[in-house]
Amino acid sequence: NGIIFIDEIDKVASKSGKNGGGPDVSREGVQRDLLPIVEGSAVNTKYGVINTDHVLFIAAGAFHVSKPSDLIPELQGRFPIRVELQSLTQEDFSRILREPKNALTKQYQALFDAEQVSLEFNDEAIEEIARIAFLINQEVENIGARRLHTVMSHLLNDFLFDVPDTIEPNSKIMVTKEMVQERLSTLVKNRDLSQYIL
Repeated sequence: NGIIFIDEIDKVASKSGKNGGGPDVSREGVQRDLLPIVEGSAVNTKYGVINTDHVLFIAAGAFHVSKPSDLIPELQGRFPIRVELQSLTQEDFSRILREPKNALTKQYQALFDAEQVSLEFNDEAIEEIARIAFLINQEVENIGARRLHTVMSHLLNDFLFDVPDTIEPNSKIMVTKEMVQERLSTLVKNRDLSQYIL
């Protein structure tokens, strides 16, 4: 028994309307290779034979270029339930920054702790970071929560490079809404963000 999650299944779908379009052989080949596994079969691995009869397969993809109907019909039939997810909201970004035990804010705090510098975020700063990430996702390209990596690195990397040369050990950096606005103003104004898109 188990669950297997197949991410980016859209990458193996033939692209819609592809130049007069015969099937994309390599993509279709990958789909055909997946079929026996998701149908339930004995799969040889280096750890022995695994029977996939009692394994739940879940597949996900963005489907910006292709669509689920571009998958071969046999594979579509193995994933009969389709759910469309909504884009992250500003509140979602805020929760992502606060709630997980490995949230980006906590990761950056750990990086600064290693240099004996205390890093703290006030509530308004976190809300502003969430607002900016949400705004950029809406206006440039929606890459989901990965946008927070872009925003946080743009906000804090200069500080990381300044430690320990110009920021003394046992110092404290308080990230405020004003600091976020000041340091990320160019990121928000610059609509050509291709260098920051992951």
